[in-house]
Amino acid sequence: MDGSQGEIAGLPLEPAAVRRFLADNPEFLRDDNGLLDELGLKVAAGNVVDFGPAALARVHAAHQRESAQRQQLEATARANFSAQAQTHGAVIDLLDARNHSDLAWRLDELAQQRFGLTAGVIALEASERAPAGWHMLVDGQVDMILDGSQRLARMGFAPTALGLFGARGEAIRSMAMVRTSMWEPARQGLLAFGSPDPEGFTEEMGVELVAFLARVVERTAERWPIL
Repeated sequence: MDGSQGEIAGLPLEPAAVRRFLADNPEFLRDDNGLLDELGLKVAAGNVVDFGPAALARVHAAHQRESAQRQQLEATARANFSAQAQTHGAVIDLLDARNHSDLAWRLDELAQQRFGLTAGVIALEASERAPAGWHMLVDGQVDMILDGSQRLARMGFAPTALGLFGARGEAIRSMAMVRTSMWEPARQGLLAFGSPDPEGFTEEMGVELVAFLARVVERTAERWPIL
């Protein structure tokens, strides 16, 4: 071991100490080709240490990652803004409903036309019949579909919910479902959307916008008594 290596071996491995050593012994780095290769550096003309391809590649890769992350954030922001704008338009459509049947028709229509989904359904637990255009459920079926009496919503694919969509159930690969409660005494029900895309609704997605539409449906439906 030469003198310079002996000196660095006796120093604490702190950035300031390493920097001081390299400043006092520039040949230690300049003359060690193996170390230069590992660091992705090379000695250019005039004994100037230059960045080599490996170091430039690391800088380029970091820039690419930063750019991709920024683009992903921008795309997410645009998608969220578009979804909110479509939801606000949907609320106006629902508030213009004239009766229960018209409300169900408007929900299904906006699901297809505004959101590109397969169907939108209002379901209600009813002992005899549900309003025209609504899907009738038996007592306790909402809990079964949502997989629990405490759950307010469910996102993803639920085979037990395919019946909500009738003949169109065969085309549905994911659902967004929110519990509803209307009239006094409260009647349990569901607002459900079906998508042909398996990734259209996933368990990781937030339910805020769908839950907001469910609250609008509740308040609108309560304008008219259930017969």
